[in-house]
Amino acid sequence: MVKSVGKVVYRPDTQSTDEFVAMVNTAEFKKWKSGDTSIPLADVVDSFDVFQSNQGILLRPSRQQLENVFGTSKDVDVLTTILQSGKEQPVNGFTSGGGILNITRTSAVIDSKGKGTSGI
Repeated sequence: MVKSVGKVVYRPDTQSTDEFVAMVNTAEFKKWKSGDTSIPLADVVDSFDVFQSNQGILLRPSRQQLENVFGTSKDVDVLTTILQSGKEQPVNGFTSGGGILNITRTSAVIDSKGKGTSGI
């Protein structure tokens, strides 16, 4: 099943250039954000990874950075803060769970045995 994936961006304060990002499953996140906390966090987030956005490039922050900003480096606590206080942003063209399972079932394999570029 293909899930729609979005991101939640958290800024510690309005003057901060630091942005922390969590990837979420959009439908579950909307339910969770509206108050349905019975949904497990594992269903809400796409992964338990936290990223730091630096000019559009997602990097993994150090434990020390997480401690300084969130007061903890535990992924569950950091993610909960990001989800509660962050803002959701759509991620165009990004889904989870819809990848090709068997590459040999597709026409993605190119046979170029002695044919040069005319056989492609």
